[in-house]
Amino acid sequence: MSASQTARLSDELEQWLNDEASDKTLGGLVGAFGEKSFAILFVLLLGVPALPIPTGGATHVFEVIAALVALQLVVGRRTVWLPTRWQGLKLGGERQQRFLTSLMRFIRRLERFSRPRLTFVFHHRLSDVVFGLLVIGGSVAAFVAPPFSGLDTLPALGVVLVALGVLLEDALIAAAGVLLGIVGVALEVVLGAAAVHGVESLL
Repeated sequence: MSASQTARLSDELEQWLNDEASDKTLGGLVGAFGEKSFAILFVLLLGVPALPIPTGGATHVFEVIAALVALQLVVGRRTVWLPTRWQGLKLGGERQQRFLTSLMRFIRRLERFSRPRLTFVFHHRLSDVVFGLLVIGGSVAAFVAPPFSGLDTLPALGVVLVALGVLLEDALIAAAGVLLGIVGVALEVVLGAAAVHGVESLL
């Protein structure tokens, strides 16, 4: 999965969002960004539970979509395939705009200290497979987190950072995302075990 550093990611996204002629849907985003759309979709889909943004419990839908898109990356697809219904998912509503504004702010902060590091690791078929598996793992971890516990935040944020590391070709950011995801999964296991033990002690 390669990413060009000729323009900042935030500038590319902002240009697409502000272009009145662009199709502000998931399908339009995939068409506009090509191979980059894998990583950009992961940032958008997992950014909802990662920030976190109130969605009325819809974050599980985004996690499922992210896992299914990541599976395409694992099996070797070069471009994202989305069902027609998903392609038409709007990104231009008021709620979506608030989310995108928050996400853009986060990306710009990251870009201040990001620079290409170990870029050779991002240009291999194996790296795409590993990337896809990490997204699937993080999506599943976020999905199984207890509702309203906030434990889905760290695995989701880990995926977002890995995806941004791929887009910015910065191995340090990608590694930080992997570490954050591992911490999130560990917290889920530890706190989940403690909750089960607590329930058992009451019985």
